[in-house]
Amino acid sequence: MIGRRTTGAYQGRGLHGEVVERLGRRILTGDLAEGETLDVPGIEVELDVSRTVLREALRVLKAKGLVDARPKRGTFIQPRSQWRLLDPDVVRWRFEGLPDSQFLDDLAEVRGILEPASARLAALRRTDADIAAMERALELMAAAARGDGDAVEADLAFHRALLAATHNELLVSMEVVLETGLAARDRMVHGAVQDDDPTPAHAAVLAAIRARDAEGAGSAATALLAKSLLDIERARAAGPVAPSREPQ
Repeated sequence: MIGRRTTGAYQGRGLHGEVVERLGRRILTGDLAEGETLDVPGIEVELDVSRTVLREALRVLKAKGLVDARPKRGTFIQPRSQWRLLDPDVVRWRFEGLPDSQFLDDLAEVRGILEPASARLAALRRTDADIAAMERALELMAAAARGDGDAVEADLAFHRALLAATHNELLVSMEVVLETGLAARDRMVHGAVQDDDPTPAHAAVLAAIRARDAEGAGSAATALLAKSLLDIERARAAGPVAPSREPQ
């Protein structure tokens, strides 16, 4: 029975949102396999929810590409090729268990395309407010490296501020693509690589942006990504670390 909101759940969307969380996780972990037809009456009984609540949850999952329905077949799990893999909830569910190695590699490639270009634009367009936001994030990062604060949230704050400094609405919207994957990647790295301080590498990006040095900012962002890849390899070598389920 569903009775209490799950930590990090589909917040603010009622009982059907909790059903979305339950079924979404089961699909992404393979507990509900691609092509499998759902036993809708059985799920209603299992989760102790009404047909209306389950129907609304399935509508949400359909919008994410995870399920579909056909006459005579019923509701079934879509092939992975149909999943909205950049949907923030889908990304998060992929990391609810152990991190998805292929996704981390894909994320690194996306960051390699976006972040140096974003840093170059930020250097040309940043305002004093943008610099202040990145400075605050850097301060949080340094504090977290000393054991005082949340290293994951500090890293996310810096990357949000960097995208905002581009003043490009489409790039800023990429925050929802990167954020959940970055959070899961950071939890993996910070959980396994204990002696790491990411502050200097981020400070180099900020220094170039502050100086309006577009090429320097791009180069610093590339160096930061190279360090990120090294950290992931160190974390992999250290063994699996189950990520936290705290809200992001």
